[in-house]
Amino acid sequence: QLQLVESGGGLVQPGGSLRLSCAVSGFTLDAYAIAWFRQAPGKEREGVSCISRRGGSTNYADSVKGRFTISRDNAKNTVYLQMNSLKPEDTAVYYCAAADDFSHGRSWSLTATDFGSWGQGTQVTVSS
Repeated sequence: QLQLVESGGGLVQPGGSLRLSCAVSGFTLDAYAIAWFRQAPGKEREGVSCISRRGGSTNYADSVKGRFTISRDNAKNTVYLQMNSLKPEDTAVYYCAAADDFSHGRSWSLTATDFGSWGQGTQVTVSS
């Protein structure tokens, strides 16, 4: 059974850093593209970053470019999201999601409906 479990969220001051982890089980990580999404109260789920199956392609939402970095360690079955220079507007529940293929042919996606497997989420709060 395919499972994704997020960890690493918490409370951090503006300008601080956090590293989120997405531990996967039940499938071979290098067969899946993994993305991070976030959802703030009253807002739609937003794609943050995606890494292709073998890590050759990474993509980011404009709002996090230059601040967030996605990476994967297939040997550890884990994907990471390093978040630096955090802002209050980064406050949200962060989810990781997996997809083994995309109908549009690209190796990445930031569209939630392209992903069939999701974790439960981890809360990130940026506040002084």
